[in-house]
Amino acid sequence: MNQYETVFILNPVLSETQVKETVQKFEEFLTSRGAEMVAKEDWGLKKLAYEIQHKKSGFYHLFEYKVAGDVIINLETEFRRDERVMRFLTVALDKHAISWAERRREKLKSKKA
Repeated sequence: MNQYETVFILNPVLSETQVKETVQKFEEFLTSRGAEMVAKEDWGLKKLAYEIQHKKSGFYHLFEYKVAGDVIINLETEFRRDERVMRFLTVALDKHAISWAERRREKLKSKKA
């Protein structure tokens, strides 16, 4: 199993309930296919660097998970089919990226405390 990180941007016109449902849908999609969720983060509503679908902002979410590689193709197909998703990016993490992500999460935890 490899470790991956997926960032996706949801349409800003969605209600808070719709955003939570969408995030839950993709999390269940991964876990039902044997993925182990390492971390997930809600980055909130952020301004986009450029307009996407005539929108200037979007709800950003990050998933970090371990899964077999063939599931990624199916996940990205689901992202393309869902009209609530404006953009997504999935990256395979190597050992250096994994250690950097762990340090970043620890830093976030210490800031919250």
